[in-house]
Amino acid sequence: MYPARVWRGFLAGRERMRVRPFMLIIAAVILTAGCTTSRPAATISPATLSPATQSLRDLTHLPPPAGPISVAVYGLRDQTGQYKPSPDSSFSTSVTQGAASLLISALRDSRWFKPVERENLQDLLTERKIIRALEQPQDQAQVQLPALRPANMIIEGAIVAYESNVRTGGIGVRYLGVGPSELYRQDQVTVNLRAVDIRTGDIIQSITTTKTIFSIQVDFGIFRFVSLKHLLEVETGVSRNEPVQQCVREAIETALIHMIAQGARDGSWNLKNPGDLNKPLLQSYLQSYDEQMTLLPLADADKDIVATGEKNGTQR
Repeated sequence: MYPARVWRGFLAGRERMRVRPFMLIIAAVILTAGCTTSRPAATISPATLSPATQSLRDLTHLPPPAGPISVAVYGLRDQTGQYKPSPDSSFSTSVTQGAASLLISALRDSRWFKPVERENLQDLLTERKIIRALEQPQDQAQVQLPALRPANMIIEGAIVAYESNVRTGGIGVRYLGVGPSELYRQDQVTVNLRAVDIRTGDIIQSITTTKTIFSIQVDFGIFRFVSLKHLLEVETGVSRNEPVQQCVREAIETALIHMIAQGARDGSWNLKNPGDLNKPLLQSYLQSYDEQMTLLPLADADKDIVATGEKNGTQR
């Protein structure tokens, strides 16, 4: 028989031999994961312009109109009634409250519309009153203020819906307490825009667009006993959330492109060159709209109308 001291040393040596390769594997995993999960090297970064979306690129490359249309935007309200879940905030809304500013920027970028200030009209009128009050009757060199530009059309609308957890899921694998996992979540925001004729109050065009918001989380964890009395636990991961305001902005820009394309086809406004309606950019949006309408189910009465082309013998 071996002495007790020799036996204990033998067991400790075997335990170290088993732990050492495992610790090397853990160190390699942590070093590899650290490249993707480490915090940014710099905590201060300069301000930059908002990143351009694909819809903004399409909006700025639309064919030119016969003439810019003067439009007014009084607001783009948040009608979702949704708030961020706890513990983020009980008073912070799920979507941006500055959607009207995003819409005005999109209108200017399109070169189809010339927006006039209406959201803060009282501030503009106050400044004009101050200028008139400072003007002296004997000051003939003072240039008189021109009249405010009236709008030919009003762009109305709202953020009509925000649905959380439209789809969730994930996958994970663990072997002896070691393994990765991945989770994802999809939210959805819906925006409606409509063009209103100020002379008659008729709604010229109305478009509703939906944008999916993705959130992804990837984790890697280790939870196992490396010896009889030693427990090892390691967690690392990274998550990526699509900015909600960018999604709202993209939904507004897409709705505006569809509105311009539909109005050009219906004759609500004119292109500078009528042949530009057949350009691939406009046709792609028109085709997308037509395909969406084709997928809608028809009622039995509507099927009879489509088949015969008449209703009650009077409409064709």
